[in-house]
Amino acid sequence: MGAKHITVFVLPNSKAINRLGVSASKKVGGAVVRNKARRRLKEAWRLLEADIQKGHDIVLLPRASIAEADFAEIKSGLRQALRKHGILRQTEGST
Repeated sequence: MGAKHITVFVLPNSKAINRLGVSASKKVGGAVVRNKARRRLKEAWRLLEADIQKGHDIVLLPRASIAEADFAEIKSGLRQALRKHGILRQTEGST
C-alpha cells in the first residue's frame, strides 16, 4: 500500500519497537536525489513516530515522483499510507 510518492510495506514483529527500512532504487534518480528522498522520508518518519503503534517492521520505497514533491506532501503521504495499514494512532491535532 502506499501514497502518491511512497510505497509502504508493513509486517508485525515480535518486538516492542518499530524498525524502519528505506530503499530508493535508481528509478528515483541519481545518488544525490536518492539520498535526499531517504533523508526526507526519515525526517517525516521521525515526526510521526510517536503516533505509530509499536511492534512493526516498516519499509518505505520512494517513487520517482518524490523528487518534485515538497516535504508537506511527503509527510501527509506517509501519514495516509500508515493510516491505510492501520498502524497510525489517532491523536488530537493529527490530520
